[in-house]
Amino acid sequence: MAAETSNLSLVTPTQGTLSGTWGNTVNNGITEYTDIAIAGTLTLNGDGAVTLANTIGSASASNIGSTTAQYAIIKVTGTLTTTKVITAPSGASYSKTYVVLNNATGGSVTIKASGQTGVTIAVGDKALVAFNGTDYVRVGASAGGSDTQVQFNSSGNLAGSANLTFNGTTLTTAQLSSGQVNVTAQGDVRFEDTTGGQYVALQAPSTVATNVTFTLPGVDGAAGQAIVTDGTGNLSFAAAGVSQAKVTAIAMVFGF
Repeated sequence: MAAETSNLSLVTPTQGTLSGTWGNTVNNGITEYTDIAIAGTLTLNGDGAVTLANTIGSASASNIGSTTAQYAIIKVTGTLTTTKVITAPSGASYSKTYVVLNNATGGSVTIKASGQTGVTIAVGDKALVAFNGTDYVRVGASAGGSDTQVQFNSSGNLAGSANLTFNGTTLTTAQLSSGQVNVTAQGDVRFEDTTGGQYVALQAPSTVATNVTFTLPGVDGAAGQAIVTDGTGNLSFAAAGVSQAKVTAIAMVFGF
């Protein structure tokens, strides 16, 4: 009788066996399985845990079914009310990879080895996973840092920093470029209106002869006051226009 490979259970006919059925056995047990292992997609719909297992083709049928493990891609569709758990084959010499697509709504997808925790894929997300001898793990760059930390490239790996965090609503910075943010090439900082169509922008002049820093007032001024400078970049609120005392002093100096 025909034997099978240890990982993908591909049929391996031996001399003197399968007389008259050799071609069917090869087609059902090798060709069809090679096809799905390279480019096949197994679609799993809706709730319910699934356990995948390697199936074996024969002279009469491929026996590829809804829980066949040899597919290259696993796509989850439909609506999930809880995490959908997919248990995939494992073994000492097993090293199967899967592309997992969570195209469902409402819940995440977990793919794992029996008794392990595996990899969880969020709604709308996708992952390349592989069995590492113990469990299925995500292949490629993994998230660095901790929750809410923004990712950056650190020598080819992803890392996170507590100096820049985002919780989905608020971007918080403890430090940016050693305490400063540089907007280069006369770029501007834009404050958009409620519709996002129009904005008020601040920018530097085309040529700056000497670096200057303006320090904003620490408190609000009174109604009608204007922002004035002390000549060294410190801004404050003061009465708008020229005071009467200054007008009188100027008049006295020039003899008006």
